[in-house]
Amino acid sequence: MSVIELFDTTNWHNPLNADDQQRAVKAIENGKVLYFPNLSFYLDEAETFLLDPQILMKGAKNISYDYRQPQLKGAVCQADAAHSLQELMHRFFNFSQQLVDHVLPYYHSNTCFARTSFRPAEIEGRVTSYKKDDTRLHVDAFPATPNQGTRILRVFSNVSPVGKPRIWRVGEPFEAVAKRFLPQIKKPFPGARWALHKLGLTKSYRTLYDHYMLQIHDKMKADLTYQKTANQEKIEFAAESTWMVMTDHVSHAAMSGQHLLEQTIHLPISGMKYPELSPFRIVERLTSPQ
Repeated sequence: MSVIELFDTTNWHNPLNADDQQRAVKAIENGKVLYFPNLSFYLDEAETFLLDPQILMKGAKNISYDYRQPQLKGAVCQADAAHSLQELMHRFFNFSQQLVDHVLPYYHSNTCFARTSFRPAEIEGRVTSYKKDDTRLHVDAFPATPNQGTRILRVFSNVSPVGKPRIWRVGEPFEAVAKRFLPQIKKPFPGARWALHKLGLTKSYRTLYDHYMLQIHDKMKADLTYQKTANQEKIEFAAESTWMVMTDHVSHAAMSGQHLLEQTIHLPISGMKYPELSPFRIVERLTSPQ
């Protein structure tokens, strides 16, 4: 069964009908990708020069923008070019807000919008450590930014000017991933997570859930046999298309593609319609004494 849930909307500003809204929230919380093949984020002709990967700072994989403290990180462009790029990314942030409200209105009062990212460089062939290699199947978890169970919802748009698709692999359901890797994971040393936070090595306290998720992320990427043999599906996200997915739930790998805009949104478990489907509840259930 495909992990893709299709929607034919062509407009960022129009709400889905009630049936499609129900279908969307059920699908995304069950670990599906909401795909809008006809929903494009257009760049003005005057903005196309911003697609040049040379605007990316050396060593950076993306340019980030935070509407709460409007500034660019990871870009080398200055003056008018920086202003144009910031305006483009802020427009994508606004469009993403509207899309989430119109597709998933159930979340409206609980979403917290975070960073907007632009990835102008080709991902295929990028040299990095295995833990940072996003061409390997993984679920999102980050060593310095524990989320303590908060969901990671992302909106992506492929803005390739030459029709290049974004190629993903999507792996097995999260519960299957957790059952495979949790038995390999030891509990953290007593006091270690407290020390990480007190020393400033994590931005917030790393809960036991965060520990398990980070270890699952790392072990997935380190296991090359798993990368080859796990049940998985190849997906091509066409140029001028958009998709939404909870990346802490869906096992995914970005294999190739260029010119991607991304918006990150955080959602507390209490804001979900089916909280029992969250990775937090699944890990909790699988690690609880029987």
